[in-house]
Amino acid sequence: MRSAADPMGGTGGPTRGRAPGGAKPRVRCGDSEPNDEITDERDAGACPPSDDTVEPVEAAALWASSGLAWLTGTPDGTPEFSRAPVLTRALEVGRRITVTTGVAIDVPNLLSGRAALLGLRRRGDMSAGGATALSAALDGWCALTLSRAADVETVPALLESDAVESDPWPAIREWAARRPAEEITERARLLGLPAATLGETAPAAPRIRRAGPRGPARGVAGGLVVDLTSMWAGPLCTRLLAEAGATVVKVESPRRPDGTRGGEPAFFDWMNGGKLCWAADLDTDADSLRDLLAVADIVLEGSRPAALERRGLGPHDIPARSGRVWLRITGHGTEGPAADHVAFGDDAAVSGGLVGGAPRRPVFCGDAIADPLTGLEAAAAVLDALGRGGGELVELSMAAVAATYAALPRAPRDSTFPALAPARPTDIGPRAGAVGADTDTVRRLVAGRLAAC
Repeated sequence: MRSAADPMGGTGGPTRGRAPGGAKPRVRCGDSEPNDEITDERDAGACPPSDDTVEPVEAAALWASSGLAWLTGTPDGTPEFSRAPVLTRALEVGRRITVTTGVAIDVPNLLSGRAALLGLRRRGDMSAGGATALSAALDGWCALTLSRAADVETVPALLESDAVESDPWPAIREWAARRPAEEITERARLLGLPAATLGETAPAAPRIRRAGPRGPARGVAGGLVVDLTSMWAGPLCTRLLAEAGATVVKVESPRRPDGTRGGEPAFFDWMNGGKLCWAADLDTDADSLRDLLAVADIVLEGSRPAALERRGLGPHDIPARSGRVWLRITGHGTEGPAADHVAFGDDAAVSGGLVGGAPRRPVFCGDAIADPLTGLEAAAAVLDALGRGGGELVELSMAAVAATYAALPRAPRDSTFPALAPARPTDIGPRAGAVGADTDTVRRLVAGRLAAC
C-alpha cells in the first residue's frame, strides 16, 4: 500500500502518476461504529461512502499509472478506463488497513504486480493469463476457465465430441454460440469446470456469524494465523496480516501443495515469503491440525466448506480461543449448489459482472482481478472482526466481491492519460520455505500455546 500522503507513491516504489497539476487524490474511507451484538447470522455493511471523493480525472490518472488500464481492453485497441473506480475503492480499503495496522501497502501493485512478474498483456476476451475466455452465447456471455490439465481433458465431454483440437477455444465458442449462457455454465459446472455467466452474481457484503466466545477488541500484531488457503486471494490476505505483525502458518498437503508453487517462483515468494510452512494431510494428520486450529487466533479457509467439516475440522468443530476469527473464502458462497462451484479469479470476476468493454463486446478487467480484490477485502474483514472482539465466522465470495466492485459507476472508456505497464513488485521479500520446512517449529509453537491454556 502507499503512504497516506500520496496513495500512488511510498514504500512500494517510485511515484508512477498523479492527477494533473500535482493534485493528490483523496481516498479515505469513512469510519463506522461496529455493532456490539452480532446475531447468529447477519450481513456486514459495506464500507460507507467517503466524505472526500476522487474526481473522475483523478481516478483515470490513478488507473493509467497503476498498470490496470494497460491490462484492460482489446489487444489491438486502446487501453480501457471504464473500471477506474475499482482502484478508487480498493485504495479506500487499503487506507483502512493502513490506519488500523500502520503498515503501508502498495495497493495498485497488489492488483497488477502478478502481471508484471508473468509478463502478461491485455487480450480482450481472453484473460491476461490465457486460461479463461469469454464466449458469446445466444442471450449473453459466459466464461470458462481451462487452467488445469483435467479441465482441458474435460472439453470433449463438455462439447459432446470425440476429440478437440489442441486449441479448444474455437470449438468451444462455436458450441457456445448456439446455446443460452445459463445452459452453458450449468453444463460446465456439472463437469467440474470453473465457469460463469456474465453478471449472474449480485453484490454482497461479508456474511458474519457467531462462532465462538468474544474477546476484547485487539489488533493482529502478535496473533497466530493459520492459512489453509492457496493460490492468490487467501495467501494475499495472510501476507498482509503477516506484514502487520502476525505469525502465519501456511498449511499444505504434501500430496497437493499450493498450485502456485509450480508457477513463477517470484510470485509465490511475494505471496508467501516469511510464513512458516507446515505439511499436513487433512486425513492422516487431522489430530495435529486440530491442535493447531485450537490455538489459532485467526484461521483462513479457502477450500469447499464440506472438506473441513466432514473431518470435524470446521469452525464449529474446533473449540475456539476467546476472540478467534475464522474467515472463509469461497468462489460462489456456501449455500446450495453454488457451494460446490469451482472458481478462479477471472471467471469469478465475470460472474460478478466485473468486466470492461461495451455490452456487446466485454473484455477482461485487469489480471484475475477478483483474486487480489478479495484478498484485500478479506484482510480488512479480519481486522474489522478483531476490532469487534472476534468470535466470528466471516464468509466472502470472490464472485460477490467482484459484483460489489462492478456495481460502482463506470467511468468513460477512453482517456488521454498514457497507460503505463504494470510495475514489477519491489517488496517480494524473503524466499518462501519448501513444503513442510517449518513443521518442527510449528509443532513447538503449538505445544507452547497448548501448555499455556
